Amino acid sequence: MGETLLEAGTLDQHLLDQLLALCREAGDAIMAVYQRGPDIAVTNKADNSPVTAADRAAHAILDPGLRNLLPGVPVLSEEGQIPPFDIRRHWQRYWLVDPLDGTKEFIQRNGEFTVNVALVERGRAVLGVVHLPLTSVSYSGLVQCGARKYENGSSRAIRVRTIAARQQQQLPIEVIASRRHGVEAIAALLERLAARAGDVVTRNMGSSLKFCLIAEGAADFYPRLAPTSEWDTAAAQAVVEAAGGAVLDVQLQPLRYNQKDSLLNPFFYVIGDSNFNWVSILGNSGAAR
Repeated sequence: MGETLLEAGTLDQHLLDQLLALCREAGDAIMAVYQRGPDIAVTNKADNSPVTAADRAAHAILDPGLRNLLPGVPVLSEEGQIPPFDIRRHWQRYWLVDPLDGTKEFIQRNGEFTVNVALVERGRAVLGVVHLPLTSVSYSGLVQCGARKYENGSSRAIRVRTIAARQQQQLPIEVIASRRHGVEAIAALLERLAARAGDVVTRNMGSSLKFCLIAEGAADFYPRLAPTSEWDTAAAQAVVEAAGGAVLDVQLQPLRYNQKDSLLNPFFYVIGDSNFNWVSILGNSGAAR
Protein backbone atom coordinates (compact mmCIF):
# COMPACT_ATOMS: atom_id res chain seq x y z
CA MET A 1 0.00 0.00 0.00
CA GLY A 2 3.00 2.29 0.23
CA GLU A 3 4.51 4.25 3.07
CA THR A 4 2.17 6.28 5.26
CA LEU A 5 2.85 9.87 6.26
CA LEU A 6 3.36 8.62 9.81
CA GLU A 7 5.99 6.12 8.69
CA ALA A 8 7.66 8.72 6.50
CA GLY A 9 7.94 11.18 9.36
CA THR A 10 5.92 13.79 7.46
CA LEU A 11 3.55 14.27 10.37
CA ASP A 12 5.50 16.90 12.24
CA GLN A 13 5.15 20.07 14.28
CA HIS A 14 5.02 22.27 11.19
CA LEU A 15 1.99 20.43 9.81
CA LEU A 16 0.35 20.50 13.24
CA ASP A 17 0.92 24.26 13.58
CA GLN A 18 -0.69 24.85 10.19
CA LEU A 19 -3.64 22.69 11.13
CA LEU A 20 -4.11 24.53 14.42
CA ALA A 21 -4.12 27.87 12.62
CA LEU A 22 -6.68 26.61 10.12
CA CYS A 23 -8.99 25.32 12.88
CA ARG A 24 -8.73 28.64 14.70
CA GLU A 25 -9.69 30.44 11.49
CA ALA A 26 -12.73 28.18 11.19
CA GLY A 27 -13.52 28.88 14.83
CA ASP A 28 -13.42 32.62 14.18
CA ALA A 29 -15.92 32.15 11.33
CA ILE A 30 -18.20 30.24 13.69
CA MET A 31 -17.98 32.98 16.28
CA ALA A 32 -18.85 35.63 13.69
CA VAL A 33 -22.19 33.86 13.28
CA TYR A 34 -22.56 33.21 17.02
CA GLN A 35 -22.15 36.91 17.80
CA ARG A 36 -25.16 37.80 15.66
CA GLY A 37 -27.29 36.73 18.60
CA PRO A 38 -29.72 33.92 19.38
CA ASP A 39 -31.87 34.33 16.27
CA ILE A 40 -29.71 32.13 14.04
CA ALA A 41 -31.40 30.52 11.07
CA VAL A 42 -31.50 26.74 11.44
CA THR A 43 -32.38 24.23 8.74
CA ASN A 44 -32.59 20.45 8.88
CA LYS A 45 -30.59 18.08 6.69
CA ALA A 46 -31.93 14.86 5.20
CA ASP A 47 -31.16 12.97 8.43
CA ASN A 48 -33.09 15.64 10.40
CA SER A 49 -29.91 16.97 12.05
CA PRO A 50 -29.64 20.76 12.28
CA VAL A 51 -27.27 22.90 10.22
CA THR A 52 -26.53 26.62 10.47
CA ALA A 53 -24.57 29.28 8.63
CA ALA A 54 -21.77 28.62 11.11
CA ASP A 55 -21.43 24.98 9.98
CA ARG A 56 -21.21 26.11 6.36
CA ALA A 57 -18.79 28.98 7.07
CA ALA A 58 -16.36 26.68 8.90
CA HIS A 59 -16.58 24.10 6.11
CA ALA A 60 -15.83 26.79 3.50
CA ILE A 61 -12.54 27.51 5.29
CA LEU A 62 -11.51 23.98 6.21
CA ASP A 63 -12.19 22.19 2.93
CA PRO A 64 -9.85 24.22 0.67
CA GLY A 65 -7.39 24.82 3.51
CA LEU A 66 -6.90 21.12 4.16
CA ARG A 67 -6.54 20.36 0.46
CA ASN A 68 -3.72 22.92 0.34
CA LEU A 69 -2.01 21.47 3.41
CA LEU A 70 -1.64 18.02 1.85
CA PRO A 71 -2.29 18.23 -1.90
CA GLY A 72 -4.01 15.15 -3.27
CA VAL A 73 -5.36 14.01 0.12
CA PRO A 74 -9.20 13.82 0.06
CA VAL A 75 -11.39 15.71 2.54
CA LEU A 76 -14.45 14.00 4.00
CA SER A 77 -16.55 16.62 5.79
CA GLU A 78 -19.99 16.40 7.33
CA GLU A 79 -20.95 19.47 5.31
CA GLY A 80 -19.43 18.30 2.02
CA GLN A 81 -20.25 15.69 -0.59
CA ILE A 82 -19.89 12.13 0.72
CA PRO A 83 -18.31 9.83 -1.88
CA PRO A 84 -19.63 6.25 -2.05
CA PHE A 85 -17.68 3.56 -0.24
CA ASP A 86 -16.52 2.10 -3.57
CA ILE A 87 -14.41 5.25 -3.88
CA ARG A 88 -13.57 5.81 -0.21
CA ARG A 89 -12.36 2.25 0.35
CA HIS A 90 -9.30 2.97 -1.78
CA TRP A 91 -8.21 5.96 0.29
CA GLN A 92 -4.96 5.28 2.14
CA ARG A 93 -5.25 8.62 3.91
CA TYR A 94 -7.82 11.41 4.13
CA TRP A 95 -8.96 14.32 6.26
CA LEU A 96 -12.08 13.62 8.34
CA VAL A 97 -13.85 16.80 9.40
CA ASP A 98 -16.75 18.03 11.48
CA PRO A 99 -16.70 21.79 10.89
CA LEU A 100 -19.03 22.39 13.85
CA ASP A 101 -19.45 19.51 16.28
CA GLY A 102 -22.24 20.25 18.72
CA THR A 103 -24.54 22.24 16.47
CA LYS A 104 -27.36 21.81 19.01
CA GLU A 105 -25.07 23.25 21.70
CA PHE A 106 -24.23 26.11 19.35
CA ILE A 107 -27.94 26.82 18.84
CA GLN A 108 -28.55 26.67 22.59
CA ARG A 109 -25.53 28.95 23.15
CA ASN A 110 -23.94 26.90 25.95
CA GLY A 111 -20.41 27.04 24.54
CA GLU A 112 -19.96 23.28 24.18
CA PHE A 113 -19.22 23.17 20.46
CA THR A 114 -15.99 22.42 18.65
CA VAL A 115 -14.15 22.26 15.35
CA ASN A 116 -12.92 18.69 14.71
CA VAL A 117 -10.26 17.79 12.14
CA ALA A 118 -8.44 14.45 11.93
CA LEU A 119 -6.01 12.91 9.50
CA VAL A 120 -6.85 9.23 9.06
CA GLU A 121 -4.30 6.74 7.74
CA ARG A 122 -5.24 3.10 7.06
CA GLY A 123 -8.31 3.45 9.27
CA ARG A 124 -6.53 5.09 12.22
CA ALA A 125 -6.82 8.72 13.30
CA VAL A 126 -3.11 9.63 13.54
CA LEU A 127 -3.42 13.41 13.89
CA GLY A 128 -6.26 15.38 15.40
CA VAL A 129 -7.17 18.91 16.46
CA VAL A 130 -10.21 19.85 18.51
CA HIS A 131 -10.77 23.60 18.79
CA LEU A 132 -13.29 25.36 21.06
CA PRO A 133 -14.30 28.60 19.32
CA LEU A 134 -15.92 30.26 22.34
CA THR A 135 -12.82 30.03 24.57
CA SER A 136 -10.11 29.79 21.88
CA VAL A 137 -8.80 26.65 23.63
CA SER A 138 -7.43 23.91 21.37
CA TYR A 139 -6.32 20.32 21.87
CA SER A 140 -4.02 18.36 19.59
CA GLY A 141 -2.96 14.75 19.36
CA LEU A 142 -0.17 13.39 17.19
CA VAL A 143 0.42 9.66 17.39
CA GLN A 144 3.84 8.80 18.85
CA CYS A 145 4.42 12.47 19.75
CA GLY A 146 1.85 13.15 22.48
CA ALA A 147 -1.08 15.46 23.14
CA ARG A 148 -1.17 19.15 24.03
CA LYS A 149 -3.61 21.80 25.25
CA TYR A 150 -3.35 25.35 23.92
CA GLU A 151 -4.77 28.33 25.81
CA ASN A 152 -3.86 31.95 26.55
CA GLY A 153 -1.06 31.95 24.01
CA SER A 154 0.84 28.99 25.41
CA SER A 155 0.62 25.20 25.40
CA ARG A 156 1.34 22.29 27.68
CA ALA A 157 1.57 18.55 27.33
CA ILE A 158 -1.47 16.67 28.62
CA ARG A 159 -1.84 13.12 29.87
CA VAL A 160 -4.65 10.90 31.10
CA ARG A 161 -4.82 10.11 34.81
CA THR A 162 -4.99 6.73 36.56
CA ILE A 163 -7.86 5.14 38.45
CA ALA A 164 -5.39 3.99 41.12
CA ALA A 165 -4.45 7.60 41.89
CA ARG A 166 -8.13 8.50 42.30
CA GLN A 167 -8.66 5.56 44.64
CA GLN A 168 -5.56 6.34 46.70
CA GLN A 169 -6.82 9.89 47.22
CA GLN A 170 -10.35 8.58 47.95
CA LEU A 171 -11.68 10.64 45.07
CA PRO A 172 -14.61 9.53 42.89
CA ILE A 173 -14.33 8.20 39.37
CA GLU A 174 -15.58 10.92 37.05
CA VAL A 175 -17.78 9.82 34.17
CA ILE A 176 -18.83 12.12 31.34
CA ALA A 177 -22.03 11.46 29.47
CA SER A 178 -23.96 13.02 26.64
CA ARG A 179 -26.63 15.48 27.69
CA ARG A 180 -29.20 13.88 25.35
CA HIS A 181 -28.28 10.38 24.26
CA GLY A 182 -28.19 6.93 25.81
CA VAL A 183 -28.73 8.09 29.39
CA GLU A 184 -30.79 5.06 30.49
CA ALA A 185 -28.53 2.57 28.70
CA ILE A 186 -25.50 3.41 30.82
CA ALA A 187 -27.17 3.17 34.24
CA ALA A 188 -26.31 -0.52 34.81
CA LEU A 189 -22.81 0.08 33.47
CA LEU A 190 -22.18 2.82 36.02
CA GLU A 191 -23.49 0.58 38.81
CA ARG A 192 -20.89 -2.04 37.88
CA LEU A 193 -18.19 0.62 37.75
CA ALA A 194 -19.13 1.90 41.21
CA ALA A 195 -19.11 -1.66 42.62
CA ARG A 196 -15.55 -2.24 41.39
CA ALA A 197 -13.93 1.18 41.57
CA GLY A 198 -15.73 3.12 44.30
CA ASP A 199 -17.74 6.30 44.14
CA VAL A 200 -18.76 7.54 40.70
CA VAL A 201 -19.89 11.02 39.77
CA THR A 202 -21.36 11.97 36.40
CA ARG A 203 -21.21 15.16 34.36
CA ASN A 204 -23.20 15.85 31.22
CA MET A 205 -21.98 17.85 28.25
CA GLY A 206 -22.04 17.97 24.48
CA SER A 207 -19.56 17.65 21.60
CA SER A 208 -16.07 16.11 21.50
CA LEU A 209 -15.09 18.18 24.53
CA LYS A 210 -15.92 15.04 26.53
CA PHE A 211 -12.95 13.22 24.99
CA CYS A 212 -10.62 16.15 25.65
CA LEU A 213 -11.41 16.27 29.36
CA ILE A 214 -10.35 12.64 29.63
CA ALA A 215 -7.21 13.34 27.60
CA GLU A 216 -6.14 16.13 29.95
CA GLY A 217 -6.80 14.10 33.10
CA ALA A 218 -9.95 15.97 34.16
CA ALA A 219 -12.26 12.93 33.84
CA ASP A 220 -11.95 9.15 33.60
CA PHE A 221 -14.59 7.53 31.41
CA TYR A 222 -17.10 8.35 28.68
CA PRO A 223 -19.47 5.57 27.55
CA ARG A 224 -21.33 6.24 24.31
CA LEU A 225 -24.20 3.82 23.82
CA ALA A 226 -26.02 5.91 21.23
CA PRO A 227 -25.36 6.78 17.56
CA THR A 228 -22.50 8.98 16.41
CA SER A 229 -20.83 9.53 13.04
CA GLU A 230 -17.17 9.05 12.25
CA TRP A 231 -16.48 12.80 11.93
CA ASP A 232 -17.79 13.24 15.50
CA THR A 233 -15.00 11.18 17.03
CA ALA A 234 -11.85 10.87 14.91
CA ALA A 235 -10.06 14.10 15.90
CA ALA A 236 -10.81 13.63 19.59
CA GLN A 237 -9.76 9.97 19.44
CA ALA A 238 -6.36 11.08 18.14
CA VAL A 239 -6.07 13.43 21.13
CA VAL A 240 -7.09 10.74 23.65
CA GLU A 241 -4.78 8.09 22.22
CA ALA A 242 -1.84 10.50 22.04
CA ALA A 243 -2.49 11.33 25.71
CA GLY A 244 -2.30 7.65 26.69
CA GLY A 245 -5.98 6.73 26.69
CA ALA A 246 -8.10 4.60 24.38
CA VAL A 247 -11.34 4.69 22.41
CA LEU A 248 -12.80 1.18 22.17
CA ASP A 249 -15.85 -0.40 20.59
CA VAL A 250 -18.01 -2.78 22.64
CA GLN A 251 -15.73 -5.66 21.64
CA LEU A 252 -12.98 -3.57 23.30
CA GLN A 253 -11.15 -3.04 20.01
CA PRO A 254 -9.88 0.40 18.94
CA LEU A 255 -12.38 2.43 16.96
CA ARG A 256 -11.42 2.51 13.27
CA TYR A 257 -12.54 4.58 10.31
CA ASN A 258 -13.65 4.14 6.71
CA GLN A 259 -14.11 0.40 7.10
CA LYS A 260 -17.66 0.13 5.73
CA ASP A 261 -20.31 1.85 3.66
CA SER A 262 -22.03 3.47 6.64
CA LEU A 263 -20.32 6.38 8.40
CA LEU A 264 -22.04 5.56 11.69
CA ASN A 265 -19.75 4.48 14.51
CA PRO A 266 -20.43 1.44 16.66
CA PHE A 267 -21.16 2.21 20.29
CA PHE A 268 -17.92 2.91 22.11
CA TYR A 269 -16.09 3.77 25.35
CA VAL A 270 -13.50 6.46 25.94
CA ILE A 271 -11.18 5.46 28.77
CA GLY A 272 -8.34 7.31 30.38
CA ASP A 273 -6.52 4.63 32.36
CA SER A 274 -5.80 1.77 29.94
CA ASN A 275 -4.26 -0.29 32.77
CA PHE A 276 -7.48 -0.47 34.77
CA ASN A 277 -9.45 -3.74 34.52
CA TRP A 278 -12.19 -2.44 32.22
CA VAL A 279 -12.94 -5.92 30.86
CA SER A 280 -14.70 -6.92 34.08
CA ILE A 281 -17.00 -3.92 33.74
CA LEU A 282 -17.47 -3.53 30.00
CA GLY A 283 -17.46 -7.12 28.81
CA ASN A 284 -21.23 -7.45 28.28
CA SER A 285 -22.47 -3.89 28.64
CA GLY A 286 -23.60 -3.07 25.14
CA ALA A 287 -24.28 -4.19 21.61
CA ALA A 288 -22.59 -2.86 18.51
CA ARG A 289 -24.61 -1.12 15.86
